[in-house]
Amino acid sequence: MIGTIEQIIKYLFNQDRNKKYEVKEYKKKRSLNANNYFWELTTELANVMRMNKEEMYFRLLQKYGQSEMVSVVANIDVKPYFKYYSEAGESILNGKTFKHYKVYKGSSEMDSKEMSILIDGLVSECELQNIPTRPREEIKSLLESWNNK
Repeated sequence: MIGTIEQIIKYLFNQDRNKKYEVKEYKKKRSLNANNYFWELTTELANVMRMNKEEMYFRLLQKYGQSEMVSVVANIDVKPYFKYYSEAGESILNGKTFKHYKVYKGSSEMDSKEMSILIDGLVSECELQNIPTRPREEIKSLLESWNNK
């Protein structure tokens, strides 16, 4: 359900009190055109660099994306918990070994400013490889249409 605080509270008061509910802030979804363009360029860059697009996507997240440092007890497998991450080291605290991971936010979780930085970085990488890109004004328009959706 999407609504104002009052609408959501009214709705929740009429629901089964034994169930659990999740409430989160509504964020506008990005334009499909901006997303399509991002993946189109990512695929082209990956082809030029001779790697698959998922590898290229992760490299772009590492270079231009948002991340957080997370520490986890060393014997815990983080694969089920984090989709995009890299190991950043380990340490011992109170006799327990912890591994530190840099965890990256996927593009589907980014807000418009974060996605804009990611696309700008991708465009710069493509220009370095002589891959044609759309004019900056057109890219700006794609991102603006995403912001106003």
